[in-house]
Amino acid sequence: MEHHEQLAPPVPAAPLSADELRAMRRSLTTGRLAMTRRSLLRAGGALAAVVGGGAALSACGIAPAGRTDAALTVDHSPEEKRLNFSNWTEYLDVSDDGKRHPTLDAFQRRTGIAVTYTEDVNDNDEFFGKIQAQLANGQDTGRDLIVLTDWMCARMISLGWIQPLDAERLPHARANLSAQFRDPAWDPGRKHSYVWQGIPAIIAYNVKATGGRTVDSISQLLEDPRLKGRVGFLSEMRDTVGLTLLDMGQRPEDVTADAYDAALARLQKGVDSQQIRRFTGNDYTGDLDKGDLAACVAWAGDVVQLQSDNPDIRYAVPKAGYMTSTDNLMVPSKARHKGNAERLIDYYYEPKVAARLAAYINYACPVDGVREELAKIDRTLAENPLILPDEEMAARSHSFRALTPRENRVFNQKFADLTGA
Repeated sequence: MEHHEQLAPPVPAAPLSADELRAMRRSLTTGRLAMTRRSLLRAGGALAAVVGGGAALSACGIAPAGRTDAALTVDHSPEEKRLNFSNWTEYLDVSDDGKRHPTLDAFQRRTGIAVTYTEDVNDNDEFFGKIQAQLANGQDTGRDLIVLTDWMCARMISLGWIQPLDAERLPHARANLSAQFRDPAWDPGRKHSYVWQGIPAIIAYNVKATGGRTVDSISQLLEDPRLKGRVGFLSEMRDTVGLTLLDMGQRPEDVTADAYDAALARLQKGVDSQQIRRFTGNDYTGDLDKGDLAACVAWAGDVVQLQSDNPDIRYAVPKAGYMTSTDNLMVPSKARHKGNAERLIDYYYEPKVAARLAAYINYACPVDGVREELAKIDRTLAENPLILPDEEMAARSHSFRALTPRENRVFNQKFADLTGA
């Protein structure tokens, strides 16, 4: 018998704040992966995955208005062998002819589940705006599985808009999730999410542009006169401020308002002295490749791809530590096919499948046991700690703590003032 639900009265979508709108505009033009190297080469400049400039919202500080009881959502997976999967652009393996997704095709053949795969996540805030009203009204968004960045995941989980996952249906995910990603503060025990990819922020430099010198610290970026005017920092607040905090001996996980202001003051000095050339999204790749930027803060996936074409591109993981964020798989409230979504999540935690994905997109793989499988595809990639972090590198990874709504507004406004966004 068909299940009918009585919908609550419509809840109007909350408008984005001025800060969030500015962050969204920045993200659409200069955010992480706004124009990936692979996109430019393969797709003639298609818009790629971008991270918004908003901030994480802690559970204590968000009113539970519009909360839905995700646990009571009826799962139609047994009788409906289909799944709607929304992801960022250029974030899944593609065949040489550009027409197929080999790992996803293999999943469909194995399970008989028809997957509608849509690359409709261009920005966290923008995507949230698409689905917010439906989630607040307790309605199905038409999507069974979505991929969003950790701070937005925290926001949606705290609002009650994400379904808890059934651990019994995720044997590979439970067994193979790397220790580095197992217990984030915003989703303890991974009850609502699993990592799609890790996103390390490190230092990259063009050894030809530096005259053969290594660049391996934020202090060097900010203070080495030989790099003046040829230094780039990211327009992603957490990565730029987080790395600066680490260089100052502060933990981004515990950042206070005073420590944040001190980090901004240090960056401001770099702006005022013209040591810093500019704050960028993914568009730093072209300048680094040409040597217009001698060194910059960079995302690991971009560095791996640049190195494949330019032997002058090098990277360094600062001794003080580096920043890592994650993009994560989640099942929205009222999604009709939770069981099917869980099967897909678990599938991508099989080492052989995870290796195929890692070989294509080159970001930090969250799956243990992948090295041997990845070596069969490309031994160089299997030995790259940016893709498969060893224990030492994983131990140096840090993440920015969740921010309250007020901190979100204040921190982002101050960072926007610094970068001129």
